[in-house]
Amino acid sequence: MTALVETIGPDQAATPSLDAIWSDEPGIPGFLATVDHKRIAIRYLVTAVAFLMLGGVEAMVIRAQLAGPNGTVVGPETYNRIMTMHGTTMIFLFNTPVFAGFGNYLVPLMIGAREMAFPRVNAFSYWVYVLSGLFLYSSFTFSQVPDGGWFAYTPLTSSAYSPGIGLDLWAMGVVFLGISTTAGGINFAVTILRMRAPGMTLNRLPLFCWSILTMSFMIIFALPAITLAGLLLELDRAFGMRFFDPAGGGDPLLYQHLFWIWGHPEVYILFIPATGIISMIVATFTRVKIVGYHLVVAALVATGFISFGLWVHHMFATGVPLLVTSFFSAASLVVAIPSGVQIFAWLATMIRGRVIFEVPMLFAIGFVVTFVIGGMTGVMVGVVPFDQQVTDSYFVVAHFHYVLIGGTVFPAFAGLHYWFPKAVGRMPSRRLGIWSFWLTFVGTQVTFFPQHLLGLAGMPRRIWTYPADTGWGPGNLWSSVGSVILGIGLLLSVIAFALAWRRGPRAGADPWGGESLEWSIASPPPPYNFAGIPVVRSDAPMWDQEDAPEVITAIDAEDLTIPAHGHHRAVLTSVLDAADADVVSMPHPSLTPLALAVGLTTGCAAIVAASWMLGVAALAIIVVSFVRWHDGSGS
Repeated sequence: MTALVETIGPDQAATPSLDAIWSDEPGIPGFLATVDHKRIAIRYLVTAVAFLMLGGVEAMVIRAQLAGPNGTVVGPETYNRIMTMHGTTMIFLFNTPVFAGFGNYLVPLMIGAREMAFPRVNAFSYWVYVLSGLFLYSSFTFSQVPDGGWFAYTPLTSSAYSPGIGLDLWAMGVVFLGISTTAGGINFAVTILRMRAPGMTLNRLPLFCWSILTMSFMIIFALPAITLAGLLLELDRAFGMRFFDPAGGGDPLLYQHLFWIWGHPEVYILFIPATGIISMIVATFTRVKIVGYHLVVAALVATGFISFGLWVHHMFATGVPLLVTSFFSAASLVVAIPSGVQIFAWLATMIRGRVIFEVPMLFAIGFVVTFVIGGMTGVMVGVVPFDQQVTDSYFVVAHFHYVLIGGTVFPAFAGLHYWFPKAVGRMPSRRLGIWSFWLTFVGTQVTFFPQHLLGLAGMPRRIWTYPADTGWGPGNLWSSVGSVILGIGLLLSVIAFALAWRRGPRAGADPWGGESLEWSIASPPPPYNFAGIPVVRSDAPMWDQEDAPEVITAIDAEDLTIPAHGHHRAVLTSVLDAADADVVSMPHPSLTPLALAVGLTTGCAAIVAASWMLGVAALAIIVVSFVRWHDGSGS
């Protein structure tokens, strides 16, 4: 199939000068200072997978402890710490960042742009992410690991009941990470709205970009709640401000409201970009466009809106008035409708086309099956009487993991297998990928389906052991065996990627026959992405061809080739119709984002350690970084 791609700007003869303009310095200086969205995205993905493996090891410890009654693998204190760090790692350090990695890599390529809207903000977001993860895991160094659960409910996490600095590290780490995620959300929104290639109107935007745009606005509105919750918790612990202490006029339920105002949209913040990945893969491996494109877009946006009306769904057992719970219960049921629209669109697309069972498509099908099971149990716990019966039981644990593994791990690995050839230029092993899928899929079902039955049999969540006469032993043994299968399955994919990184077969520009613009350029893409800016007149530019392409002359080729003041050059277009193109200068590589992230890390450490000297050092680093950032001298 021929690409509907015209170019404005330099032809391929100008590539050497573009390489000189856009390439980073070699070695460590270039590594630390880069603002190339592709290099940053690969770091996001590698770091997120590393945290996934770390969280997986913690999960294996939990399952080893619970494999049989009266387990002695770890004690109760260690178990609480491992459980807290497992949940924190998976929710904060893997789930959201892995989709930020996909967005960073793919959005500019899919919309025909050379870079993200705010390249230094992009680099800053990554450095804050990785430093916040190291900040949280530094708790092992001090033997002060947080142990209040990944949700850190008060009053358990107040200084009276959880002394030490473990929960301080958790609270400041969450605040720190919230800064990174919010900055990334703003960057994605501006990039998609203002940097699309000429002709790429909103109704031609790839579904993955629609999902990232929806996710971005959700992040902007949802993240302040969890950032505020962490900040108030730390102010309470460090300065005795008593926001959550009833004796001081506070309310412990305030924390739960703040946490879940973020927490339930967060489930869909993860689910929505996952569906964008699945939509791109299903279209490619059925060789037809997604059925009901406009309905799918409407479903994405509707899911984003409705998800903000669900948070009390997690608080039905806290004494909330029944009239209030009825509204949140209704919203919990209604949100299944737009989710179902997308699932039926994928199924209709598969029926309409001819399914090609490559590894990415297998993971996509595994996502549909697993997420539907999780969605069905989600509707069940959205009904107040049933929720009252299974609250704080292992039924909720099973539901939660079906949704998150089905909604994040399967689509993430589908996307990794799908776009790995584009990012690296080499094909991962198909045989290892198929083994990885089947072991991951079977391991997921064997691990978590028995937990539904354990919950219905009365097994509470967050317990570190149980007596033999409960009858919970066989279900827990099956669950623990399944976790080993699941872990091996995911590890095989990681091994496949590692082997292919240097030695895999070479991939062409479009090894899968994809429909969107990223497949129109070399694999891996050059630093500048596009030698000329593409002009798009189709929602599947790699599959459609027009007989009379327009010629865009509004942008001088020299404006895109020769940078002003040493800066890179990119194109801005209008929000709705991607017209009225204009050329803008982009920031060059800089160490300033890293310096600012280090300054914020130092500030968090100063609060936890109650050290005014660290605080002064942090303030100095932050001020200098801001000055250099804005005067353009940061390098």
